[in-house]
Amino acid sequence: MSQTSTKKIMIADDDPGIVDAIELMLEFEGYQVSSTMDGSTVLDMKTELPDLLLLDIWMSGEDGRDICKKLKQTPSTQNIPVIMVSASKDVKESALAAGADDFLAKPFEMNDLLGKIKTLTS
Repeated sequence: MSQTSTKKIMIADDDPGIVDAIELMLEFEGYQVSSTMDGSTVLDMKTELPDLLLLDIWMSGEDGRDICKKLKQTPSTQNIPVIMVSASKDVKESALAAGADDFLAKPFEMNDLLGKIKTLTS
């Protein structure tokens, strides 16, 4: 088995267009991608945990920062790197305060995202 096993990335965003675009790009880069448009399903993860979570701050009925806090307080998920994304740049501090490992403001360059993923999963 090769040392670089396929990294699993989970995308949690309620914009299907964004999810599709990121999914295609990450799969092209060799990542195994799963996605959800419902933030609460992220908290239900028990098995098949991703190597990194791409989490939108504003999802219908859910605040990504609350989800991130809960993930970081749960032993089984606390070590999963979380990159939070948001269309509003002024939430970076609160995203990092919630435990996010990094932050990207939408729209972002795919190369920026790839760089951050590579850094956090290596």
